[in-house]
Amino acid sequence: MKRGLTDGDGSGRPTADRVLVTGATGTVGEPLVRELSDGDASVRLATRSPDDARERFGEGPEYVEFDLAHPETWGATLADVDRLFLLYPPGSAVSDVTEFADAADRVGVEHVAFLSILGAEKFPVLPHRRIETHIAGTDLAHTFLRASWFAQNLSEIHRREIVERDEIFVPAGDGVLSFTDARDVAAVAATVLTEPGHRDRAYDLTGPAALDFEEVAEIFSEVLDRPIEYADPSRLTFARQMYRRRFSPGFVAFMVAEYSVVRLGRSGRTTDDVEALLGRPPRTVREFVEDYTDEFRA
Repeated sequence: MKRGLTDGDGSGRPTADRVLVTGATGTVGEPLVRELSDGDASVRLATRSPDDARERFGEGPEYVEFDLAHPETWGATLADVDRLFLLYPPGSAVSDVTEFADAADRVGVEHVAFLSILGAEKFPVLPHRRIETHIAGTDLAHTFLRASWFAQNLSEIHRREIVERDEIFVPAGDGVLSFTDARDVAAVAATVLTEPGHRDRAYDLTGPAALDFEEVAEIFSEVLDRPIEYADPSRLTFARQMYRRRFSPGFVAFMVAEYSVVRLGRSGRTTDDVEALLGRPPRTVREFVEDYTDEFRA
């Protein structure tokens, strides 16, 4: 028998018995763990390095060694799990993700929230859409979180060029993006995994406005009080730079494809889903830069 939402504390608030977070130390996973840990859910972190994760999060969550590419780690990871936060690590095999979802279905996981990308439903060849389609064909209740481009990409992938060269180095042309903050995506994921009413649904998660990278550079310049330029390299120049920085070929190809979509003007749609789910407006790019100012200092 599958376990689901309970009211064990007598407060009338639904709680999840155990939520498994894959990618627990990542861009969305880390704030999601913190969101869940502040609530009533029992949180299990799936990570390649449980000791490192424990140093980051403390003794509150449960830790399990997990590697998507090694099915021998899946059994202990999924044991007695009710809810699952699942993502597709760029460069991974789609079959690894879908087979892991099948394993979750077999052992009685009840609900999966899958981190997808905005517009996935329009591109059947995208890995994210192929995973969505597969999950929808299982017995798992599902919620697809179709997120726009993370503002945190600027503090993670593109931080070096901002810090060392005072430039935003992305091949996006004059395309616009509805930047979303990964912390908002994590808050949405926590909501759909611990509250009723979100099964077999998809949400389009964006920021409040669509901006081009010239506008983003202006915001950076104002907040950091130094001029930040938008470089707009060619896709070939961008790929060469990312290879030199030792990003994997698969991830570089993914980034080039993603920015090609931006250049075509297909990434600027905004929605009200974040505000409807969280009861507050999504964070702006300016709020992101203000909160991450220290990350962009030399």
